[in-house]
Amino acid sequence: MDIATLIGLILGIACILLGILLGGSIMAYVDAPSMLIVLGGGTAATLTSMPLIAFMKFPKIVGKALFNKPVDPMELIRQLVELAEVARRDGILALENSIDQIEDAFLIRGIQMAVDGSDPEVIESILETELENLIERHQSGKKLFDSFGRFAPAFGMIGTLIGLVAMLSNMDDPSKIGAGMAAALLTTLYGAMVANLLFLPMAEKLASRSSEEVLLKTMITQGVMSIQAGDNPRNVESKLLTFVPPSRRPVEAAEEAA
Repeated sequence: MDIATLIGLILGIACILLGILLGGSIMAYVDAPSMLIVLGGGTAATLTSMPLIAFMKFPKIVGKALFNKPVDPMELIRQLVELAEVARRDGILALENSIDQIEDAFLIRGIQMAVDGSDPEVIESILETELENLIERHQSGKKLFDSFGRFAPAFGMIGTLIGLVAMLSNMDDPSKIGAGMAAALLTTLYGAMVANLLFLPMAEKLASRSSEEVLLKTMITQGVMSIQAGDNPRNVESKLLTFVPPSRRPVEAAEEAA
């Protein structure tokens, strides 16, 4: 699990609960109708705003945000350089024996096309098209969280208005006005909490994940094209290191860049 996400969620929930406990009873902040309006209404609005097939991917997208396994760019560079060395030493057809050792499906596809003798323009076009589709899928997943984060506060306000109408229509007993006002305001509280503690931060996490994956896929495309062109492994490494911050590059590469 992503440690930063876990720490952020725990810290945020802990701060809110501590603030509630210091200010009074936690049960004063529990209201089932308010939860129903925010969660049910937000879900309904999100479902209305997008195709059902996109909405049904919600569990998978949550897993992507919470349990994504990061890939070290330096490890990817080492793998591509090793493939370049094999191609340079034994010929590009020898890479077919290395495909079984590759885990990334995107890299496998690129290497397989290079082994099959596809034209460089065709390889680059196919990989770039696949990358564009990947970006579109990621944007669709982020949109799901953005939508819920946008709709939840709106339904919180709707719930508050419903509560105020109910309270104002029953003004005969002044002793119940305070409790009715508190219940009405809880819906706004729930909407703000759900949006700003869960869905909007998760949307930003997905955007960060997408940027990381797009960078890796771009590196793979550059590496495959260099391998297919028969570039020297040293040059392949130099090209790929430009995608990595100088602080993470090997000492000798950093000195050369300086």
